[in-house]
Amino acid sequence: MTGLRERKKQATRVALREAALRLAIEHGPANVRVDDIAEAAGVSPRTYNNYFSSREEAIVAAVTADRENRIATAVAERSPDTRLAEAVIDAVIEQYTDPGEQSRDALLLITTNPGLRTAFLDAPAALADPLQEALAPRVGDQRTARVLAASIAAAVRVALEQWTQPAGNNGLVVVSGSLPDLLRRSLEPLVPALDAAEAG
Repeated sequence: MTGLRERKKQATRVALREAALRLAIEHGPANVRVDDIAEAAGVSPRTYNNYFSSREEAIVAAVTADRENRIATAVAERSPDTRLAEAVIDAVIEQYTDPGEQSRDALLLITTNPGLRTAFLDAPAALADPLQEALAPRVGDQRTARVLAASIAAAVRVALEQWTQPAGNNGLVVVSGSLPDLLRRSLEPLVPALDAAEAG
């Protein structure tokens, strides 16, 4: 059971990221200061800095909304009879293609702002730690779980890079291709390693 202090920290994090996204959509990311986000969330700028290192990180956190923990939870909760590779691929695709998360306004912000696109592409790195914990019981070895989790996070980043690739020399990003297909293709090379780790 989560303690009161942990719940308050989580509530503050949610308030900050939601304020960041709302202000970015209303005023444009370049016109939002950390002080504005902190004020909108009812905390001090110093408190803000305990949660996010930049406005871009906070805005992207609102879009991803703890996705990495939901992926790890989905993998951990799958039946042990389910093939590990299948559990991982299904969890990643499900969480990255939830229509509630890819709002048109948020996606437009990310694809039209280089700083936000960079933060969005960096976000999958946060998947490695929680996913390692979810994989370890299935593979029986923390080191193997760590390598697999880092590889999965890297594969997700590759898919997102392809999905939000700038078109031409003007730097304009056009979302292209099917994100579920791109994720599946990026993760497929890891299937033999996941199968071997699970069988080992």
